[in-house]
Order: sequence, then structure tokens, then C-alpha cells
Amino acid sequence: MKPYKIGYTQGVFDLFHVGHLNLLEKAKEQCDFLIVGVNSDELVKTYKHKTPLIPEDQRRRIVEALKAVDQCFLVDTLDKEIIWKEHPFDAVFIGDDWKGNERWKQTEEQLSRHGAKVVYLKYTDGVSSSALRQKIAEPGN
Repeated sequence: MKPYKIGYTQGVFDLFHVGHLNLLEKAKEQCDFLIVGVNSDELVKTYKHKTPLIPEDQRRRIVEALKAVDQCFLVDTLDKEIIWKEHPFDAVFIGDDWKGNERWKQTEEQLSRHGAKVVYLKYTDGVSSSALRQKIAEPGN
């Protein structure tokens, strides 16, 4: 039996790679129903100050097509409490590279009031969309 009924995770999922896949598969291993929020282009511009290379509707379609994903939608906020109010979940899954981050400590406190937990999953070392962007930009690629 899985520890959580409904799980949630969120990300940009630009230049989809094995780190994204690992996170989604590990999250699904811990819940019966996995909901995934794909950050809208406007949200990404707001907090990362860059535009995703893959447009939001295409990123959503890619994530939605994965067998680990039960429900997928675009999101315009990083506030997990707002998302929880619209789509209640038992656990939110995030890479363990965020553990100890002030924003995630606050998220832990907020969600605990609703009985939801923050679950940190092993981050896939050596791969990221940022690293892929840099590699693509190198001369000769």
C-alpha cells in the first residue's frame, strides 16, 4: 500500500529530461493518484526571469502523456497552499536539493495545517534544464 492517496508536484519541465522523469516516477511510487502542475510561461518569467524554450501548452502535453501522471494542468502560482485549496492533496513532492530552503520550510508549516506533508525525493545529480541550455549554446552544438 502506498503512503499517500493523492500526491502533487510542480515544475517548469522545460527541455524534459531524465531528472524530470525520475521525480515523477518516484512521486507516483508513493501515491495512488499523482497531480502535476506545469508552471505557466508567465509564472516562469516572473520568478526565473527567463522564458521557457518549450511553450507551456506543449510542456503540459508532454507531462500529461506520461503514465506516472494522473492529472495535469497549468499553474500560475508557486504557493502550494493556494493549489491545495483547489486540488487537495496529501503530499507534495519536491527534489531534496530544496530541503532546508526557507520557502519550503514555510510551505511545510502551511500545508501541515491542512494535514498535507512535504516529501523530499532524491534529486538526480548531473542533469538540469539549465545545464542543457548551456550545452546547447556552446559552439559546435
